[in-house]
Amino acid sequence: MSHSRLALVSNFRTEASPSMLVCGDRLFDSLRLDHPELTVDRIQPAYARMATRVPRLPLLHRLTGGADKMLNRYWLYPRHLRQWREAFDAFHICDHSYASLVHALPAARVGVFCHDVDVFRSVLQPALYPRSPRYNAMQRYALAGLARAAIVFHTTEAVRAELLGFSLVAPERLVQVPLGVDPSFHPAEPGQSTTSRLAHQVGERPYLFNVSVTLPRKRLDVLLRSFALVRRQRPDLLLVRVGPDWTADQQQLIKDYCLADGIRRIPRLDQNDLVSFYQRAAAVLMTSESEGFGMPLIETLACGAIPVVSDIPVFHEVAGEAALYCPVGVPEAWAERLTQLLNDPSTAPSAALRAERVRRFTWTAHAEAIAKAYRSRILERSEE
Repeated sequence: MSHSRLALVSNFRTEASPSMLVCGDRLFDSLRLDHPELTVDRIQPAYARMATRVPRLPLLHRLTGGADKMLNRYWLYPRHLRQWREAFDAFHICDHSYASLVHALPAARVGVFCHDVDVFRSVLQPALYPRSPRYNAMQRYALAGLARAAIVFHTTEAVRAELLGFSLVAPERLVQVPLGVDPSFHPAEPGQSTTSRLAHQVGERPYLFNVSVTLPRKRLDVLLRSFALVRRQRPDLLLVRVGPDWTADQQQLIKDYCLADGIRRIPRLDQNDLVSFYQRAAAVLMTSESEGFGMPLIETLACGAIPVVSDIPVFHEVAGEAALYCPVGVPEAWAERLTQLLNDPSTAPSAALRAERVRRFTWTAHAEAIAKAYRSRILERSEE
């Protein structure tokens, strides 16, 4: 078999989260570099802003933003895909939230990467995660696409268990493929200077670090309450978070606990700055109550930093004994653990253990597992 044609069906770049952009970009690069037997191209149309061309009144913009999303994902992107149906031997949808696109493609030649099931929880667990009828209709359509795909990739056993537990995908269609971490994420070298961005934001002060969006499952309320408790003993301590603006409830917590002067929020960092922030952090916190994998966890380990994370199965699966664990939703326990760590860093897992754990996560291995699945399950069968 030579030069089978594989299309990476990618997120709209303007609306994708940083982690989804990284996953798509690194897979594309690794497949093209290491798999000459595949002709790999990317399908990634431009995002059309139509409804949001109107003036940006806050309420109106939220409504029109939702209309633009529906228009792009459920009409423009499928229409764009249909012209490529016969141009490729297989299609890889990089993000499960775009699983509705399976309906526009020959499903027997399509794989979908399912990073987690959280986008579908309003359909799967409506009492716990209520959303609008329109949103639920979109997710049901996406779930129907996911169920039709020939291959569904997943990051961890925890995601596999949920896919099977909710009867979303037949077990024989599942393939586990952990994420990778770029070699540019590495421990600080002796004498290495900090970046100007880091120096400007924190100077020489110690800080806790967090990289996350503001979804409820991230439990940023626990992050803020834990920081407030630790800061009673360590008033010099900062909390640095990379991500979108705080929600109204989170802003109220910051006000109630008088934390504003101790918090630095940064919308985005380029990779060089991000590495520097990881390297210098006293600890990197992940307070989530659920995750599919947790890319910041392996980035933390790769940079030689200490991860302090929620005691949930997926983090144990990824980090093993290389992380410190705290019970979900208990700020007092988090504060106790963090205070102990700040006072005595030797209570953390050793640097050698952290480095050894992260070696298994490479984008080369990630791309190899995906290429192997397409070869054995779709491409070679199509030649028989």
